[in-house]
Amino acid sequence: MERDYGKVPLERALSKLGAASRSQTREWALKGRLQVNGRTVRDPQYMVSPEKDKFTVDGKPMQKDSWQAIMLNKPKAVVTTASDEKGRRTVYDLLPPELRNLHPVGRLDLATTGLLILTNDTRLSSYLTDPANAILRTYIVTVAGEVTGPELAKAAAGITDAGELLKPAGITLRKASGRESHLTVELTEGKNREIRRLFSAIGHEVTSLKRVAFGPLQLGALEPGQFRRLTKAELNVKETPAAPVKRPLPPRPRPHDNNRFKRKMPPGRRHF
Repeated sequence: MERDYGKVPLERALSKLGAASRSQTREWALKGRLQVNGRTVRDPQYMVSPEKDKFTVDGKPMQKDSWQAIMLNKPKAVVTTASDEKGRRTVYDLLPPELRNLHPVGRLDLATTGLLILTNDTRLSSYLTDPANAILRTYIVTVAGEVTGPELAKAAAGITDAGELLKPAGITLRKASGRESHLTVELTEGKNREIRRLFSAIGHEVTSLKRVAFGPLQLGALEPGQFRRLTKAELNVKETPAAPVKRPLPPRPRPHDNNRFKRKMPPGRRHF
C-alpha cells in the first residue's frame, strides 16, 4: 500500500489522530493556541495532512495515539455514527472508552450486520474505501422469493438506478426456493444501499444482509457486538522506507572559452 498524504480539515485531523475532539480543536484554534508546522492557525477548517504535519498546542507537541485498528461484528439496529439524533445505539456504545476515538472505514446501514473496520489511521481508511483500489467486500444476502437465472444474469450485468450503475464484482446463487433465495455478492465500492437497490430492481426485497469479508479480513467466528484488535500484517500495512538520499552529481567540466577557436586535431593525436 503506497503512502498517500491526503489533506483534511484541522479539526477532523486531530479528532482522527485521537489528539483532541473537534470542539476542543475549534476552541484552541479560535484562541490562537494551535500551531501547524510552527505556524499559528486560527481556522479549524485549515487543510492539513494528519500523517505528515506537526501539531502543537501552546508550543508543546500534541500526543498522537499509537496505531490502532479493530474489527467489529456490527449487530442489527446499531448505527455507524458517533451519535444519533434518534437515540439509537451506535457502534461506539459497543466499545470501551479508549477505542472511541477510532473512526469507521465506510459504513454499514442500520439493518446490515457483519464486519466493520475502525481505525485511527486516516491513510488506511482512505486506501480501503477508494474505488480505484478495488478492495473486495463480500456479503451473504438473503432475499424474498426465488431468484431466477435470467434475473441473476441481469443483476450480474449491472443495473442503472437513479442514474447510477449498480454492478457487483461477483454474484453467486447458493440456493433458492419459492420462499427465499440465498446469495453471495462481492462489491469493490461502497455505494449507498447498493445491494438492496440492486435486488429491488429485479423484484426482490433483501431480508438479511451480512458482510463477512473486507479485503484480506474474514469475519470468522466473531460474535455480534464483539470486536478484536487487528495487526498491520493482517491489513497489509507496511511502513514506508526512508527516501533514498539524493547525492549531488559531480560538477561537469566546463569547456574553455576559446574551444570554438581551436582547430580539430588529426585522428590519433592527443590534444592537450
